[in-house]
Amino acid sequence: KKQKKVRAAIEAANQEFMDAVRRGDIPGMVAVYTEDGQVLPPNAEIVSGHEAIRAFWETIAAMGVKEAVLETLEVEGHGDTAIEVGAYALSGEGDQVLGRGKYIVIWKQQDGEWKWHRDIFNSSLPAPGS
Repeated sequence: KKQKKVRAAIEAANQEFMDAVRRGDIPGMVAVYTEDGQVLPPNAEIVSGHEAIRAFWETIAAMGVKEAVLETLEVEGHGDTAIEVGAYALSGEGDQVLGRGKYIVIWKQQDGEWKWHRDIFNSSLPAPGS
């Protein structure tokens, strides 16, 4: 029962992120992260803290991403921490697929809210030139 509650909170927070992407609302995208959150993107260094995360998502938005779809595949709650495994799809103008893959987010409860603490993802598309 508690696991269902945690999953529902996580799915609601993910929906807030998806809505922010659709609006082009970078501060709204950053707001889902803990203060000391990190993004661990493919082919890049670790991105730490709100300022760096803001710059990261500004770069992604500038690449033409207009929509992100996050699908929660599994959630495991451990007190004030939870682990989510999911799938993502990024699209641009005219529903053009810009990327899709899988992710793991380590969630932390901060001030009673579930937030993304560690966000790691990678593509499921073949590497260019392969």
